[in-house]
This record gives sequence, structure tokens and C-alpha cells, in this order.
Amino acid sequence: MTPRTTEPTGLDRSGRRRVTGALCLTQITSWGVLFYAFPVLAPGISADTGWGLERVMGAFTVGQLMAALMGIWVGRHVDRHGPRWLMGGGSVLAAAAVVLVARAPGLAWFTVAWLVAGAAMSMVLYPPAFAAITRWHGDGDRVRALTILTVAGGLASTVFAPLTATLSGWLGWRDTFLVLALVLAVVTVPAHLWGLRGSWPSAPTATGARSRPRTVIVSPAFIALVGALTLTALSAFAVVVNLVPLLAEREISLTTAGVVLGLGGVGQVVGRLGFGVLNRRLSPRSRTVLVIGVLAVTTAALGLLEALVPIVCVVLLAGASRGMFTLIQATAVTDRWGTGHYGQLTAVLTAPITVAIALAPWVGAQLAALLGSYSVAFLALAAVNAAAVGLSLLSHPRALGQHRGKHGRSSI
Repeated sequence: MTPRTTEPTGLDRSGRRRVTGALCLTQITSWGVLFYAFPVLAPGISADTGWGLERVMGAFTVGQLMAALMGIWVGRHVDRHGPRWLMGGGSVLAAAAVVLVARAPGLAWFTVAWLVAGAAMSMVLYPPAFAAITRWHGDGDRVRALTILTVAGGLASTVFAPLTATLSGWLGWRDTFLVLALVLAVVTVPAHLWGLRGSWPSAPTATGARSRPRTVIVSPAFIALVGALTLTALSAFAVVVNLVPLLAEREISLTTAGVVLGLGGVGQVVGRLGFGVLNRRLSPRSRTVLVIGVLAVTTAALGLLEALVPIVCVVLLAGASRGMFTLIQATAVTDRWGTGHYGQLTAVLTAPITVAIALAPWVGAQLAALLGSYSVAFLALAAVNAAAVGLSLLSHPRALGQHRGKHGRSSI
């Protein structure tokens, strides 16, 4: 019997499948408990405690900001030491944080609990999982594995939003969080510790600026990339959160609006499944420009359209583009600067995106109040996306003449 060989990525094929399967399970559970359960429970928390809904939402936003701040350290740690113990410890911290949320006697405790949860999010959600997939799967297999992972992550709301709503109806918000904390601990702690075991491969050797993360971080291409993805995230998530109020302006019922919003999630799954085609046929810069451009067009269309059927079609297309946008973000660094410092560079890239996502609901609502309607607010968000398209044109080193090899072509 021929022994299985360990490939340069540090794991054989079965090991890579184990990593992907474990992370799919933990991403569904972690996103479901730490992110998607909260919007379902927030109105009940406010009604039960007397804390204003905006303050309840504010505590969650503070947690997102903590996740952005912690993410840079997490990325550096994963690059050097691998994801196993960090993500396993993050799962323990996450479960403890959810218990703290459930037991909060006052708003200050509640806010601190979400700060702890935010730190845990930086350790267990997409960025470290993307780093694990990227380093272990290598260039030949990482896009397929990332696609599988993000498709699984996209199911988190499908699973946990109705589960949370059902539990809340039976138990109330505090006991619901306790049950979810138990689910989080039972599923993710052993899955991370068992699934992520194995040799962590050393970073690929590189020369020049590509080997120095600080040089990359201050480069015009990286700054343009950060700006493009941050503006896109701000607009895209503001659209998602404010879609139902927009449809209400069209005199579309709440029930129908909820169905339309859910169809956007279907579009995300379709978009992620179709990303491989884009990856094979277009350059990194071209597919970034295309996806952000489609988001700009669909956002403007939602601000202009009145009839339900065309709105549904646009929502599906926008959802597909958002699904692809997640994979654009996951592959942005490796497509341009390789895998050598993926965790650290992606953490720096992700930090302002996380802040933008945290602020997006407030920004969308404020634009609607300032401009007088959600229709005009969506046109303003489309303009933000258009600015992101312009930045994305400058988001590849080749576009700026950096790292050129022979015959003036990019060496990346």
C-alpha cells in the first residue's frame, strides 16, 4: 500500500478536504450565532429592557469595530503560527461572550459583552478562515475551496434566522442566546481543533516589494484596492439593510418585501457558484471592475424602478454580484501580491471594510432622511459605487507600473 504523501501546502488531499469541511461547519455556526441572530433578537431586547433600539444596535456596531481593530493582529498571527489554536480559542471566547450578552444586567455590560464578541469574531469569521484555505490549498485549488466555504457561509442566515426566531418565541431573548452559546461551543470548538490540525506550511519565498507587507500596504495599488472595496461594502450593505424601507415607499407589502429580500440571498449563492467562470476568463482587475460596476448599476436601478417584477430581477442580479464580491475580497491579495503575507495583508484590507459594514445601516438611513426618500438615497449609494469603480481601475500593481517583469509585463 502506497503511503499518502504530504504536498507542498502541508496537507494531502484528504487533509485539505477535512479543513474545508470543518470551516464550512464553523462558518455557518459562527456567522449564524454571532451575526445573524442579533437582528432577529434586537427588537425584543429593546422591548424587554427598555434600552432604545438605536443603543442596542450601537452596542453591536461597537463589536464590529472591535473586530476590525483586532483583525490586523489576528492576520499576523495566522501568517506566522496557523489558524488552529487561534480559531479554537476564538470559539471558546465567542461562546463566553454570547453568555455575557445573555446575562447583561444593564446597557454598559451589554456593550462590553459585544466588545468581547467582536474580538472573538475577528478570530473565527471569514478572514482567518480565508487565510487557512489560501495557505493550505495553494494556487491550484484555493478558488474552488473558497467558493465552497462562502456558499456554506451564505447559508448561515437561512439556518439561524428562523431558528433564532423560533427559540425566541419559546424562551425569550436571554435564554435563546444561552442556547445559541451552547450550540456555538459544541460545534465550533472541537471542529476547529480537530479540523485544522496539520503542518502549517511556511510562507512562499518572494523577493522585492512583494516580500515586504509594509511596502505593499503603502503602495498606491493597495490603497486604491482598499478604497474600492470599502466604498463597495458600504453601499452594498446599506442597500441590503434599507431595501425593505425602499420597497415600502413603492407601497409593496412587508410580507412581499421580506420575500424579495430573501431572493437576494438566493442570488448570492448563485453568484458564488458562478465565480469560477469569472475567475478563469477575466483578470483580477477586470472582474473587480465588473462586479463593482454591476453593483453600481443595480443600486441605481433600485432607486428608479417602481414595478415589482423588474425589482425582483434586479435584486437577484444584485445578490449575485454581492456573492461574487465576497470572493473578490477573499482573492484580492493573492491575485495581486501572492500568498506570502496573506493573513496580515487581508486583515489590513478587511479592517476598513468591516467598519464600513458596521456603519452601513446608519449611513443608508441618514441619507434617506437627508435626501427626503430612500429612492434618492439609493441613487446616492450608486454614486458611491461608481467612485469605487474608478478606484478599482487602479487596484492592480500592473496598472501603476509596479513589480514589472520582462517586456513590461507584471511579474505577479
